[in-house]
Amino acid sequence: MDQSKNAPQGKSDGGHGEPDRGRHRDAAVVGRRRRRRCLGMAVALVVTGTTASAGYAVVVAADDKSAQARPPEVHGGAVDFEVAGGTTTVDTGTLRVTGRAAGGALVPVSAAAADDLGRPGRVRVEGPRARWSYPAKGLQVTAVSEAGRLRMTVRAEKDGTLAWPVTGDVNGKGRGADAANASLQIPRGEGLSVPATDRFWNSKAAGLAGTEAELATGSLTLPLWGYSAGGHGVSYLVPESIGSSLAFASTGGRLSATAKHAFSRREKTLGYTVTFALTSGSPIAPGRDYHRWLRQHGELRTLKRKITENPEIKKLLGAQHAYLWGGARGTKAVERLRKQGNTRLWLGYDADGSPMSEEAVAQAERQGYLVGPYDTYANGQDPETADTPVSKWPDKVYPDFCVRDWKGEIKTGFGGRGCYLSSEAFAKSAADHPYLARHVEEMTENGVNSVFLDVDAAGELFADFSENHPMTKKQDRANRMERMRTLADEDGFVLGSESAVSWSAPALAFSHGSQTPVNDTLWPYQKEKEWGAYYPDDAPGFFFKPTTLPASLAKSMYDPAYRVPLYQTALHDSLISTDRWEMPYNKFPAQKKDRALMSVLYNTPLNFVLGEKNLEATGKEMAVLQRYFAPLHKAAGTERMTDFRRLTKDHMVQRSVFGDGALTVTANFGTKRHGSLPAGCVDAELKADPQPRRLCPADG
Repeated sequence: MDQSKNAPQGKSDGGHGEPDRGRHRDAAVVGRRRRRRCLGMAVALVVTGTTASAGYAVVVAADDKSAQARPPEVHGGAVDFEVAGGTTTVDTGTLRVTGRAAGGALVPVSAAAADDLGRPGRVRVEGPRARWSYPAKGLQVTAVSEAGRLRMTVRAEKDGTLAWPVTGDVNGKGRGADAANASLQIPRGEGLSVPATDRFWNSKAAGLAGTEAELATGSLTLPLWGYSAGGHGVSYLVPESIGSSLAFASTGGRLSATAKHAFSRREKTLGYTVTFALTSGSPIAPGRDYHRWLRQHGELRTLKRKITENPEIKKLLGAQHAYLWGGARGTKAVERLRKQGNTRLWLGYDADGSPMSEEAVAQAERQGYLVGPYDTYANGQDPETADTPVSKWPDKVYPDFCVRDWKGEIKTGFGGRGCYLSSEAFAKSAADHPYLARHVEEMTENGVNSVFLDVDAAGELFADFSENHPMTKKQDRANRMERMRTLADEDGFVLGSESAVSWSAPALAFSHGSQTPVNDTLWPYQKEKEWGAYYPDDAPGFFFKPTTLPASLAKSMYDPAYRVPLYQTALHDSLISTDRWEMPYNKFPAQKKDRALMSVLYNTPLNFVLGEKNLEATGKEMAVLQRYFAPLHKAAGTERMTDFRRLTKDHMVQRSVFGDGALTVTANFGTKRHGSLPAGCVDAELKADPQPRRLCPADG
């Protein structure tokens, strides 16, 4: 799996300005057998604004997003805007934004911009909007109270940069609600809420301070972040995040986050929009705010709708996920999994030249399983020396389709292997040379009903400077969405991808990798012998060898005290999320219990690897967990996560709620009993249950 980490935010199900090109349906060119499903009646999206914005009631008419908001009020160089839960004041001289909650508490929304903006122009109020400019910087600002949020758009006349908003008390003065208990909510993987003054999270080992990542990439899965302190907070959302990144800094032992935007005429990023919402300080408030935003803008494509359009997706509900190796790909092994009690599974296999046979695939499907190959369109290598079949392409795809940088040099592929292939090159050639359609036909000729497409949903978006297939990042995003939609909607495969970021969710049924907040120091650790090598072929140590994570990785990735379900709050009712394939359930013995509890708490499946040698033991272990998980996921897997709370001071006892009480889960990650719930156990209660269902998973 390509561990790419730089893929910006893009289009979901409706908007974001994709290029107006004809859709490339190269599958039709080769006339291969379509795997179309009968489409049910289209499900209309009912857009409402009645969801609370993290504790503050917001009621907005679907066709009037600025309803009920008072016009902005100008006093000197400041402008006041009414928002849900209070007001926000923008200092036009510096772009400092301060909130005042309804009870009077001050909330630091943004410190002054890091840039020298120059003297601002006069503020003009036009109905619900206020406008002003920074002539020296060539910037025009429009601000409006909309749907309970403050929405600010900065438009540039020329290429340049802006470092703003700035989140956190960068001066360490503890102003207003910015007290010693302030925390930042970060969309790394599933999500984190980290104390701003915590020594560990301010250290290099935590992998935050001193780093910068593009918003909505494989590492930052959502185009948002948050701040909370003293029972109040702020949700920050960048609806179109291509060109935007989030940088973390530690100043005086206090962690802060600064958004940075690159204005580019070529990349069509001369406009930059940020929305701000005052919240109750809940650690999942930004995810809740984003879910509301998606609904209001018609960009939430739910799992229920996807299942209506392709009933095969329903087989994911209650299923654990597993990748098969060696003899585990055979018919007898598949039969054995069912005899062990595994009633629902998603089964995948590597593209190593030894796919599952038609007989094994047919047996898996008879057992009600989903099964499919790992695939990728991202890498191209010399066919004579390629290290994997999926990197071998016909004709002169390599090197003619390689992405080229502004110097005209080929963009080297992941791990120094070949090159990254241009999605625009594939799209432009589809009519005469349907390479992708033929590739998919070869990869799925054994009759599979699912596909895992690596990289596309997470991987680095490229600006391609090739003379033959120039491309912006927005075009790259649009091309990727189009080919994912082709696989899912036209061909009918149950489609998954790597670390699916928010813009890709409408096209996908599942994601491998968005579950864990990966610290980037993991990648060099994976090269150490302690992690394991890519051999033997039937059980590579890279996947199968148990390892002990360094303390800093264990804490930053798996400590329940800092984990929060931002991703599930935003997208649980849109797609199913689990871990990366090289981080299966048995890879880290010391974290097994916590990972099992999180699986139930977040209502997300576990991911396993199976070979001939571990099939018996791991298959039985998987069956025990699957039997407990299945009824919970069937009941709530398509529901929205509606609540999440940390019930103890140390954050080690947590509770989640799905739908209108369809499922309530309480997990005790601690070492002491909490009420009747023993340490290391989880209680899950379906609406009709007379009593909770308890799971106390074994230690590693």
